[in-house]
Amino acid sequence: MKTWVISDTHGWHKSLQVPEGIDTIIHAGDSTNAFNLYTNIPEFHDFKIWLFDLPVKNKVLIAGNHDAWATKRYNIDDLKSQNVIYLEHEAAIVEGKTIFGSPYTPTFGNWHFMKDRAKLSRYWEILGTNIDILITHGPPKGILDLTENRDYTLEQVGDGALYKKVIKVKPTYHIFGHVHDVKQCRNAGILQRDGITFINAAVVEDGKFEQGPINNGHIINIL
Repeated sequence: MKTWVISDTHGWHKSLQVPEGIDTIIHAGDSTNAFNLYTNIPEFHDFKIWLFDLPVKNKVLIAGNHDAWATKRYNIDDLKSQNVIYLEHEAAIVEGKTIFGSPYTPTFGNWHFMKDRAKLSRYWEILGTNIDILITHGPPKGILDLTENRDYTLEQVGDGALYKKVIKVKPTYHIFGHVHDVKQCRNAGILQRDGITFINAAVVEDGKFEQGPINNGHIINIL
């Protein structure tokens, strides 16, 4: 599968250049930006029309902490009616590959799909060794997860419980976003470790969403 992976488009999907010859798109959450459901829904409507119109065979999507639309079942049903594979802590088989997708991230503020760090380990117990592609909205701890504190120090903010589980089950790919590029470092990119290809697919820079995408996602060939 020639696959385009993106995340954290935050309403800038139309500014991206859709690669030629892809047969799969994976979006790792935060397709929208507004926290409030009633302002988020119009953003989601614009995104879903764009997604429906893409000339791509397989479309895989999870929610992120900004995606208030995903808290309403009728929006999920709308996606599925157009053969979009929406995953909310569940798996699907796509072209013979097992893909597991989950929106959950450690609590930070009052956003959607967030859980206390101490409780997240039990959510990841469901992950098995049969997973080929893991999609989570947030990164595992220590993997492309640096953020900038107010005193300009850098901190790894990924999920430690997720990292421990991922290293154990060893999916071929782990795709995520949530932690954007910051002034001092680049998080978006590809890192190979312990036989796993980790991809932070976020396309906008932290604190500069209004300036649009700073990259066009990543292309991977999944054999």
